Amino acid sequence: MNNLFKTLQSLRKQLIVWLFEHSQHLYTSLFKSNTSWHITKSDLLEFPKDSFGKHLGNFLNDNNFELIPKVERHDCYHVLCGYGTDVEDEIALQCLCYGNGKRSPYLYGAMILGVSILPDYYDYYYKSYKIGKQAHPFHHFDYKTLLNVSIEDLRQVIFSKSQLFQLNLMSS
Repeated sequence: MNNLFKTLQSLRKQLIVWLFEHSQHLYTSLFKSNTSWHITKSDLLEFPKDSFGKHLGNFLNDNNFELIPKVERHDCYHVLCGYGTDVEDEIALQCLCYGNGKRSPYLYGAMILGVSILPDYYDYYYKSYKIGKQAHPFHHFDYKTLLNVSIEDLRQVIFSKSQLFQLNLMSS
């Protein structure tokens, strides 16, 4: 029975990945009017060691990603909040952003479908929502202008020590 549950869970995760991959281009072309940053992963890796930009570059490098034009801030949310790229992390990140006040058609779709298809992680999603709700608003920042800012300083402006601990972002 446990193997069946894991197999079904894996299939549900694959469905969500497929939906993310196939909706991303459509969303950016129909709903996003902002301009691309025109910054590469290599550019970001040249930023100072403790900067937000360097951490963003490392995140992209570690995951073999490039910034997606017009939606660069999504990867900024990953870096700022410390969320991974597994399906359940992507949905939890959307829940955190919703709690923080972000509203977009894509966010609604990702949350509704994600929570419906993968309810197994409901506690994780709800915890993420609560962290976002209690954090200082950050969803509206112009992250391109913050690339030189210290990642630790930026996180401390947004999150309390308790929230940083819950996100496992406390400095060593």
